[in-house]
Amino acid sequence: MFEILFLQGASDEYDRLRTLAMKAKAKTKSKTGRQQGLFQQIAKTLTLLASNPKHPGLNTHEYSNLVNPFDKKAKVFEAYAQNATPGAYRVFWCYGPQKKQITIIAITPHP
Repeated sequence: MFEILFLQGASDEYDRLRTLAMKAKAKTKSKTGRQQGLFQQIAKTLTLLASNPKHPGLNTHEYSNLVNPFDKKAKVFEAYAQNATPGAYRVFWCYGPQKKQITIIAITPHP
């Protein structure tokens, strides 16, 4: 298992999505809404990353447009939280700063 850490911007986005999901849940008690579903997908992605960063459902692959905050020569990865959805969310992450840690760099919709 990996410990999941967040950079400030990623933490802010995670909190924002969680707040939107909770507000949506308070309004509709019956079915899961769009905001709730999105947050559940992000949370599931983070759970899968913690247990197995190479899980096939994450479609994890190297992403070269971001710099690793701990080592400029180390890789940054992209994992899919959603797929085949307009503006599908992605989670950008790297290993570190310590062994058995993963740092979430960004949580963002795909352009």
